[in-house]
Amino acid sequence: MDTELERRTRLKKMLNKMKEQILQEAKEEMKKFQTGEKRQIAEAVMDDADLSAIDISEDISLKKLSTHRDILKKIEEALQKLEDNTYGICEMCGDEIPEERLKILPFAIYCRDCQEKIEMIEKFEGEES
Repeated sequence: MDTELERRTRLKKMLNKMKEQILQEAKEEMKKFQTGEKRQIAEAVMDDADLSAIDISEDISLKKLSTHRDILKKIEEALQKLEDNTYGICEMCGDEIPEERLKILPFAIYCRDCQEKIEMIEKFEGEES
């Protein structure tokens, strides 16, 4: 059985790897704007439909950057929790969140049982509205 230190080291490595990947993707998206890649395409545009396609493409790129920012924030929060020895602890019941769940959903703040309870409550409240 792994020690807590080995588990924390593995989880920290996983989070830092995700962070590097997200930062790389964000840099590539920002580089497209800086080099004017999308606008260069626009210069060869023939009609309004082409312009609309470029606008949609830029909107998607901006949405990706926004998503990257949100994920980076969650990674930073998870890394801070790791330092505080609270990462992987369910915020509802206080039980340890299994490492397999954290590998799939690294930002999980609830164990599976508590997450299901929350989703049931949200579903019930949504049906009442």
